[in-house]
Amino acid sequence: MCALFGWLDYKGIVPYRVLSKLTQALANAAEERGTDAAGISYVKDGKVTIFKRPKPAHKLLFNAPDGTKAVMGHTRLATQGDRKQNYNNHPFAGHADKEFAFAHNGVLWNDKELRRDKVIPDTYIDTDSYIGVQLIEKLGKLDFDSLQYMAETVEGNFTFTVLDQYNSLYIIKGSNPMYLLHFETIGLYVYASTESIMKKALKQLGLHKFESKRIDTEEGDILRIDKSGKITRSRYEPKIYRSKYMSWYDDDLSSYYNMHEEILLAYCGCYGVDSADVELLLEYGYTCDEIEDMLADHSLLREALMDVKYMCDEDVYESYCGAF
Repeated sequence: MCALFGWLDYKGIVPYRVLSKLTQALANAAEERGTDAAGISYVKDGKVTIFKRPKPAHKLLFNAPDGTKAVMGHTRLATQGDRKQNYNNHPFAGHADKEFAFAHNGVLWNDKELRRDKVIPDTYIDTDSYIGVQLIEKLGKLDFDSLQYMAETVEGNFTFTVLDQYNSLYIIKGSNPMYLLHFETIGLYVYASTESIMKKALKQLGLHKFESKRIDTEEGDILRIDKSGKITRSRYEPKIYRSKYMSWYDDDLSSYYNMHEEILLAYCGCYGVDSADVELLLEYGYTCDEIEDMLADHSLLREALMDVKYMCDEDVYESYCGAF
């Protein structure tokens, strides 16, 4: 569970100080999904610049220079790759026909397989996400075709963002969440992994008072927002993974599984939540994204468990009314 966040300013109306505060507000709010590391990327003098550290966002000062047109950010909950080795943290630098920065929310589980099969060379970077950079670099270009190839080659759960040296922002929407807003009157796009992150950041700056429109994204979408604010779209074919909790899937999908659930079960203890409760919620149809939100808000978790255990005829009120 990590978070993506950022913005693209295509009219130059929003003052630099507001954009700087927006970057920090988004990063701080995104800590609800990861505090192991944080980082941003932006373009300076035509070059992609990356600033990242193995610290929570609120302990860092994100200060992109005046004139920055776009910022792409990430907060990390480490699952693979030691966060103390800063090269394992997001965003990652990439080089194809143009420079780019790359960030990922989710978990990929075939990175080692791709390297073992010699499709992709070994690297000192241990993070599973970095395989996405290498797949783009393998084709030697950054465009819809290479992003489609990357998204269809990796296995796991994901949403990716990419920022190129010409201030074009790409969003590759997988099964992980994405919330994208367009403030047309002031020429600003803002995105975050979840609505709650977005609301916290915008309210802090007062931007929630401006009219905005949500830009819909669904699994399989590839969006490109260029420096003039124009959106173009393409598609990739999402993979279907079998959940061990969903017995109604066809038998011919039995080779698939949902690693997202395994990751939830592995790290829920970091939030003081019993893995048995997570398993119960999964069994009763709650999605991984919904449970991730509950890990950050125990009141939501308590309500969901009360409902489920009531259906199970358990004495939920004795067990849970004062549990959190």
